[in-house]
Amino acid sequence: MFGKKKETPAAFTEVTAGAGRQTGFKLAPHPRMLEEGLYESLRANVPVIDAAISKLVRLTGGFSFKCENEDTARQLEEFFEELPVSVSGSGLSTFTEMYLDSLLTYGRAFGEVLLDEDSGDIAGLYCADCTLYSVRRGSDGRREIYSLLTGEKMNCPHPERILYTAQNPTPKNPCGTSLLRGLPALANILMEIYRTVGENFDRAGNVRYAVTYKPSGEGESAFAKERAMEIARQWADGMTASKAGNIKDFVAVGDVDIKVIGADGVILDTEIPVRQILEQIISKLSIPPFLLGLSWSTTERMSSQQADILTSEIDYYRRLLTQTIMKIVRLWCDINGVDERIEVVWENVNLQDEESLAKARLCNAQAAEIEQRLA
Repeated sequence: MFGKKKETPAAFTEVTAGAGRQTGFKLAPHPRMLEEGLYESLRANVPVIDAAISKLVRLTGGFSFKCENEDTARQLEEFFEELPVSVSGSGLSTFTEMYLDSLLTYGRAFGEVLLDEDSGDIAGLYCADCTLYSVRRGSDGRREIYSLLTGEKMNCPHPERILYTAQNPTPKNPCGTSLLRGLPALANILMEIYRTVGENFDRAGNVRYAVTYKPSGEGESAFAKERAMEIARQWADGMTASKAGNIKDFVAVGDVDIKVIGADGVILDTEIPVRQILEQIISKLSIPPFLLGLSWSTTERMSSQQADILTSEIDYYRRLLTQTIMKIVRLWCDINGVDERIEVVWENVNLQDEESLAKARLCNAQAAEIEQRLA
């Protein structure tokens, strides 16, 4: 998986591979697995939710390492930039993006540091499918990993290499809480509205006609059936010709009435209920509406406040990721005999932060200059 290097088998790999090949028996689905499947369905069916999580992952931004020795910082940057991640990625930043995506969607994330058997150095990082595992506290106080498919405890010969993070853990949900918690009911109503709108437009948008022939006298009544069948044939021929791009006029003798079916039906206005539901969803995701392409009326001050709230949310996710990053970095330092203080420095969220920091430095410098003159 990781090129020419030989690595120790991942603690998650065999279980994940075997989970998709079960044929001899059936297992009752775990309640947590049903909940997590619901979260996947939310992202697949509600584009706003999927876009919000993707934007949160991107807005979290990149990071660099700060060390006392510049050579150590350069070695860290070069090593972790090319480090293989799972099957299709490379770089520590790729791993953190996958890790954060799992953390936001499911409320927890699993990973493992893979070591090379020959050199003993880090050979790669593995981001596991957290929907297959749960964490419990063992009798000795250490974390133990269990399979949600079998309920059995997994054998982890190197627990120090296991990476695990829980988002917003509670006494009732120590494994973490998903960012999407509370949204399934609202999303269900939203999808029901969209489904109804689609059916209404399928009914009223795809125009159907009612052609009524009324005989004017007893003489016509005797041939009403034959004339009705002829009108039907001519009408069908005209509709078929219109599909091919040919326009044909319909000519009939007698009292013939043509009406559009469903033209008098009033379609409910869904703008207000849809917006109310989207407001609830977006308030849970902490993403400003304008970042999701929603042109709701807002003021400049309100947009600034929303951006500040988003920045505080991103800072929280960065603190969670920093713990995982530092665990990987400390393992690399122990293997390579590096004894230095290393810090993770995150990039600013956007250029507005750069501008705000520059203005703050300017104001502080001006204040210091004034105080120096008055002293």
